[in-house]
Amino acid sequence: MHVTRQVTMDDTKTGPLAGFTVGVTAARRADELIALLRRRGASVLHAPALRIVPLADDSELLAATKELIGCAPDAVVATTAIGFRGWIEAADGWGIGEELLARLRTTELLARGPKVKGAVRAAGLVEDWSPESESLAEVLERLLAAGVAGRRIALQLHGEPLPGFVEALRAGGADVVVVPVYRWMAPEDLAPLDRLLDAVVGGAVDAVSFTSAPAAASLLSRAEERGVREPVLAALRGGVLAACVGPVTALPLQAHGVDTVQPERFRLGPLVQLLCQELPGRARVLPVAGHRLEIRGHAALVDEELRPVPPAGMALLRALARRPGWVVARAELLRVLPGAGRDEHAVETAMARLRVALGAPKMIQTVVKRGYRLSLDAGGEVKYGEAPAP
Repeated sequence: MHVTRQVTMDDTKTGPLAGFTVGVTAARRADELIALLRRRGASVLHAPALRIVPLADDSELLAATKELIGCAPDAVVATTAIGFRGWIEAADGWGIGEELLARLRTTELLARGPKVKGAVRAAGLVEDWSPESESLAEVLERLLAAGVAGRRIALQLHGEPLPGFVEALRAGGADVVVVPVYRWMAPEDLAPLDRLLDAVVGGAVDAVSFTSAPAAASLLSRAEERGVREPVLAALRGGVLAACVGPVTALPLQAHGVDTVQPERFRLGPLVQLLCQELPGRARVLPVAGHRLEIRGHAALVDEELRPVPPAGMALLRALARRPGWVVARAELLRVLPGAGRDEHAVETAMARLRVALGAPKMIQTVVKRGYRLSLDAGGEVKYGEAPAP
């Protein structure tokens, strides 16, 4: 069973992601991604959005493989290393591996990028061409430039259909055979995914990472089943960063108006480095009572020291930081306090705990009979008594 994974505060005292929480939707290579994030100080909420259908049980793959052995394609496009290896292994398991390899030796073999090229060569084959960019768009451009009319082209899918790719080939006159090497399905245990959706809606995560388009589509599908798709989309369009490993992965989110960030190189390492730049860059930084205050997801940096803050305290701190230097009334603070009801004493209690958590009580000033304000230094964003920026 998948569980929520959190780092301890000892682990998060250093690192560019200290104080931030990142949701991880990956099923494959999740441990590697989580380790990279934790090493940089992040707290991680792991919620696999998918599971993979075992190859040997997939009748569609068997049927497509037999079809290609029986009627040779003119070209085969291999899109993922794990998919190509799995295809060969599944064919071996069905007793037709040698027949498939023999057929692939007689056709033009295009490999999308170095990893796929490595898998092709490991199978004893040699690719005819591979783009350095790892871009399927470049593969498509090459095929169309050479002419595809009357050609039979096999396309190894990488987890979901590629309608734009297939349609372009068919529009050019090609006979396209899709090879569904592995398929994604919803996870058997939906509880972690539901917890992540709740965290996204509640603002308890700062970013959600996606390493495949099916994972993004699955998360949105589950949100729709639970009746929370619009709140989830609103959060992803707002304060929760959607970080995708590449442009194909981003498509299901972008189709719903969600802006995404993507690294230049479509790998886990660059994805984590991008988060290390984006999340701290979004943090609010204020000069308060002689200190540098940086407000992160579930903690504050006070003069570069990480200070964990409970959820109620973070809600109050964010409310004060929205109008730094201005008095925020107790009634207004009560409205942002989670589960506080109508008792304004809850604000006083949470505020006292916030001051302790920050380790610098003078950062928050009590204004008698009015409320509280951040003690913004002179020359800060907004001086007390001035109108806040629109």
